[in-house]
Amino acid sequence: MAFSKVSSAWWGPPKKFDAPEEDRRVSWLELFYDLVYVIAIARITHHLSQHLSLESFFEYAALFMLIFWGWLNGSLYHDLHGNEGLRTRLMTLWQMMIIAALSITLDHLSPEDYASITVVFMIMQFYITYLWWSVGFYDPSHRKYNLPYTVLYLISLALMGLSLVLSPAWLKVLVPLIIICNYAPPFISQFLLRRTNTDLNLSSSMFERLGLFTIIVFGELVIGVVNGIGEKEVLDFSAWVDFGLALAVVFALWWIFFTLVSQREPKNGFLNASLLELLYVPALISLGLIAVSFTSLFVDNHEAYVSENIFGYAVTIFLISVSLMIGLLEFPGAFQKIKRPIRVSLLLTALLFLIATFFHIEWNVRTYLLGVLILLLAEITYLNTQYYGIRAKLEE
Repeated sequence: MAFSKVSSAWWGPPKKFDAPEEDRRVSWLELFYDLVYVIAIARITHHLSQHLSLESFFEYAALFMLIFWGWLNGSLYHDLHGNEGLRTRLMTLWQMMIIAALSITLDHLSPEDYASITVVFMIMQFYITYLWWSVGFYDPSHRKYNLPYTVLYLISLALMGLSLVLSPAWLKVLVPLIIICNYAPPFISQFLLRRTNTDLNLSSSMFERLGLFTIIVFGELVIGVVNGIGEKEVLDFSAWVDFGLALAVVFALWWIFFTLVSQREPKNGFLNASLLELLYVPALISLGLIAVSFTSLFVDNHEAYVSENIFGYAVTIFLISVSLMIGLLEFPGAFQKIKRPIRVSLLLTALLFLIATFFHIEWNVRTYLLGVLILLLAEITYLNTQYYGIRAKLEE
C-alpha cells in the first residue's frame, strides 16, 4: 500500500483542473518546450519568404494554425494538469520529439513530401487527443468536459488520414474542416461548464506563456531584417540606415503589443479566455508575414513592391487584432476610461495602413519605412498621452 502511494506520487497523475495553483511561475520545462516551436515557426516562415504567392500564404496560414494549436494544447494541458511528476516530464518530452520531427519534414514542403508531413501531424494530433482523454481516465468528473476535445480531435485525425488517400484538390475542403474541429472544442465545453456553474479563467502563467510565444514570433521579425539587409550587395551607410529604420519599426510594433496586451490581466471566464487565445492567431500570423516581407523588402525589383503590400496588410491585421484583444482585457480603475479611445485609435491607424497599401504610392524603401515608423510613433505618442494624462490626474 505504501509502495502504491509512493509510485503514484512519483508517476504523478494529471492535476485536477479545479485546483489551480496560485501565483504559479512558468517552469524551465515549459520554456524548453517553447524553444522547439521556434524551429517549426522558423521553417515555415523561411519557406514562405522563398515562395511569395497567394497559394503559399494559405499554406503558411494553415501550417501556422496547426503548429500553434499543438503548442496551445500542450501548454494548456501543462498549465491545468501538469505537475512535478515523471509523467508530466515524459509527456512534454515526447511532444517535443514530435515537433522536432515535424520541423524536419517542414524543411521539405513539396507535394512529394506531403505524406510524411501529414503522418507527423497525425502523430501530434493523436498524442494531444490522448492527453485530454487521459485526464478523464484519471479524473472521471472531468470526462464530460473533455468529451468535445476527444471527439472533435479524433474527427480531425480521421480527416488527416483521409487526405492521404484523396487527391490534393480535396485539401481545400479538408484543411479548413480540420482547423475548425481543432479550435471548436473550447466553445462547446464552455456550455457544459455553465450547466454546472463551473468556470475557468486564463491563468496568469498561461497568459505569460502566450506572451513568450509572441516573443518567439517577434524574433522572426529581427531575423527577417537581418536576412533582408544581408542580401544587399553593398553594406554602405544607406544600408545601415535601412537597418536602423526596420528595427525601429519592429520595436514600435513590440511596444504597442506588450504595453497594451501583455501588461494587463485577461477578463474572467472560459469563453473570454478562449476568444483571447483565438485572437492570437491572426496577430501572430500577421507578425510572421511582416518577417517574410522584410526578407525581400530591400531588393530593388518587383518583390520589393509585393513585400510592401504584404507588410501594409499585415500591420493592418496586427493592429486590428490588438484592438480586439484589448476588449478582452481588464484595465485598472481610472484607466478603464481610456480603453475605448485606445481601441478606436488602433483601428484608425490600421485604416490608414489599409488605405496607404490599397492605393500604393511609389516610394523607395527608406521613405516607406520612415512613413511606417512615423505612423506607429504617432500611435505610441497618443497612447502615452492618454496613459500619463490619467496618471497625472491621479497624482493631483
